[in-house]
Amino acid sequence: LYRLSGGRIGHRAGSLTNLLLTTTGRKSGEKRSCPVAYFEDGNRFVMIASNGGNEKHPVWYLNLAAEPRATIEVGPRRVEVVASAAQADERARLWGAAVRVNSQFAVYESITSREIPVVILTPAA
Repeated sequence: LYRLSGGRIGHRAGSLTNLLLTTTGRKSGEKRSCPVAYFEDGNRFVMIASNGGNEKHPVWYLNLAAEPRATIEVGPRRVEVVASAAQADERARLWGAAVRVNSQFAVYESITSREIPVVILTPAA
């Protein structure tokens, strides 16, 4: 419905915004799409690989780790992006912003032993 409606259905869910992320499967090599909550940081898109506080990373994150080039659909826009994991000070800044957008991320952090990755999607040149 997100894709068919150009994001009119699914882009906003309460205070959260969602995009469609299309990655290349790290095992299959096939394209995989899934909705992921995001927020913007300048011209970049930021996603939190919380997986609901699960001890394992979400599959979309593992796919991006293997192949960082991906496509996102943000509302009606389609954007080619390159993913990277935020490091150190930038991760701390973006994590704080993420928790302000969705306080549930702090809950997820408290129930897992792994450091939850903060993923930055930068539009491809």
